[in-house]
Amino acid sequence: MSQFLEFEGSNIDNAIEKACLQLNVLKKELHYTVVSYGSSGIFGLVGVKKAKIRVEVNEVNIAMEDKKAENLEEPDQGSPVNLFSSDSSVNDNTSLQENFKDQQESTKTKDPVEVGIDVLQRIVDSITQDAKVFSEKDNERILFRIKGGKSAILIGKKGQTLHAMQYLVEKIINKQCPGRTRVQVDAEDYMENKKDKLQHLAMRLAEKVKLSGKPVTIGQMTGHDRRIVHLALRDDNKIRTQSIGEGFVRKLVIFPKKNSKQ
Repeated sequence: MSQFLEFEGSNIDNAIEKACLQLNVLKKELHYTVVSYGSSGIFGLVGVKKAKIRVEVNEVNIAMEDKKAENLEEPDQGSPVNLFSSDSSVNDNTSLQENFKDQQESTKTKDPVEVGIDVLQRIVDSITQDAKVFSEKDNERILFRIKGGKSAILIGKKGQTLHAMQYLVEKIINKQCPGRTRVQVDAEDYMENKKDKLQHLAMRLAEKVKLSGKPVTIGQMTGHDRRIVHLALRDDNKIRTQSIGEGFVRKLVIFPKKNSKQ
C-alpha cells in the first residue's frame, strides 16, 4: 500500500535531492508531484517560500526509514565513536563548518556601498532604461543618486517609488553587512528639494504655534518626512514635536511649551 511524504527545499531540485537521500532511492526511481515551486522573493529578503514535493512511497521504504531512525536513536554501546575517524560524514561536517566560517568572513567584508549600488541598479534596470546609480557617503548615511532614465517613473507619486526602493535597499544592506546603515535614494534631487520644503514648512508652522499658543497638526506623512520635521525643530526650546497615531493615519503635531507665548 502506497503512502505519501512531503519534502521541502529552496527549489524543486533541492527538495528532490532531500527525498532521494532520505528514502535511499535514485532520482529516476522517485515518484513525486510538485506541491509548490516556491519563490525566491525579492532579493531573497521578502516573500521567500520553499518548494515542496509530495513523494509516493511504499511500506518497504517506510520500514527502512523507521529502521534507520531506530539505529540513529539507539547507537551500539559496544562500538564507541572514533572522534578522529576519517569517515566521510565527519569530513562533510567539517566542510560545512568551514563553509559557514567562509560565509561569515565574506559577510563581514561586504561593503554596504557596493551592495547598495548592485541592488539598486538591478531594481532601476527593471523599471527604466539608461539609468545609472551613483553614491555619496557621509557620517550619517549613504546617499544613492539615480541619474538618467525616466525620472517620473522612478520617483512615483509623491516620491512613493523612491521610498519603496530606499526601504528595500536599506533592508538588504543591513541584512548582508555588519552594523546599522542609513540609506537615502534620490532621483533628480527630488528628495533633497522635498527636504528643503519640509524644513521651511516646519519653521513657518513653528512660528505660528509660538504666536498663537495653540498646537498645529501636519497631515499624513511618511516616517522619513516626520523625521525631517523633528530634526528641523529639535533645537527650538519654545515648541516640541510629537508623532501621534498609527500606520497611515500617523500625524505630527507641533505643541507650544509652557510659558513660550510671546
